[in-house]
Amino acid sequence: MTERKGLDREQIAKRVATELEDGWLVNLGLGIPTLAVNYIPEGRDILFHSENGIIGMGPRPAEEDVDTDLMSAGKGAVTLVAGAALVHHADSFIVARGGRLDAAILGAYQVADNGDFANWRLPDRHVGGIGGAMDIAVGAQRVFITMSQTDKDGTPKLVEELTYPLTTKTCVTKVFTDMAVIAVTDEGFVLEEVAPGFTPDDIVERTAAKLSVPDNVGTIAA
Repeated sequence: MTERKGLDREQIAKRVATELEDGWLVNLGLGIPTLAVNYIPEGRDILFHSENGIIGMGPRPAEEDVDTDLMSAGKGAVTLVAGAALVHHADSFIVARGGRLDAAILGAYQVADNGDFANWRLPDRHVGGIGGAMDIAVGAQRVFITMSQTDKDGTPKLVEELTYPLTTKTCVTKVFTDMAVIAVTDEGFVLEEVAPGFTPDDIVERTAAKLSVPDNVGTIAA
């Protein structure tokens, strides 16, 4: 397979941000998901939630404006939007567990074609804990995953069955990779869009599960 340059982190974040609808409350996970706050389409009022107690999280401030008392759950500097609320950690998880999140954008190591995903530990690293991702994914009405299509060795991350420790079962709505946008349906993976320079066949070759390819596959606006 000829290697081409896929989308970068900012471009993936920009694409997933277009999925967010006006009035939604959205949780952002670590890494690429935190960048989505910078790409909200004009005219859409999206409220961002951080499980450490922020409802109304804004983008990262300029370095000279960083407030070390104002951090996301990933310990990154953030801002507050007008009307934001700071709540107890337990109350923040009531929001997540109570089904009040319209969507969650999370990273992952693997996603299975039934919607299972793994994002908290690699098989050869017996450290760390599952954290809040399990609660967030269970409670969110939609789960959007951002990640690369394959790992550094070219091994597909979209699979028939997880080989990494499970985070949450049957919860993923859609996957946004550096090469494609793929929906998770009752029938498995369905290709919706490809990154510029890639074809549907390229994505099929880089997916370790059945991938349905409709006639009207679009191209991601990078």
